[in-house]
Amino acid sequence: MPTMDDMRQGGTPFDTFLYATLGKDRNDNSVTVLSALARVGLEPWEAASDLADLTRDEARNRLDTLLIRFTDVPTLKDNHAAVSRRLIDLLPKGARQRTRMAGDAALPGGKLGIGPILGVLMVVLYLIHSLVVGFDGTGN
Repeated sequence: MPTMDDMRQGGTPFDTFLYATLGKDRNDNSVTVLSALARVGLEPWEAASDLADLTRDEARNRLDTLLIRFTDVPTLKDNHAAVSRRLIDLLPKGARQRTRMAGDAALPGGKLGIGPILGVLMVVLYLIHSLVVGFDGTGN
């Protein structure tokens, strides 16, 4: 049977938070933050990102509100505030500014990053070189 480490997609700053265990559900299965957020109808990575953008106190209050709604883990009923405090400390600070979607090449304000500029510059330099050196028609 695969372990939780085998199933992780990894690579996000939220993994430690999302894969933290909340406790056992009524069927004695371990429940992670990821599964709890999904069970209350939230997209886990988006919710983690939103929490990371808040102050620690705001994030604790919001997570505490979510954990109160989550009734699948009986032990959370009595200690949801303590669990919220522990979990919020696992979130990276200001993670949304550090993580961007892979296909998002534009920077804030509509500016391009250095990659496209360097690509155009390389093409221009190649064309100038070709014009100066010339082609002899043999492919050399």
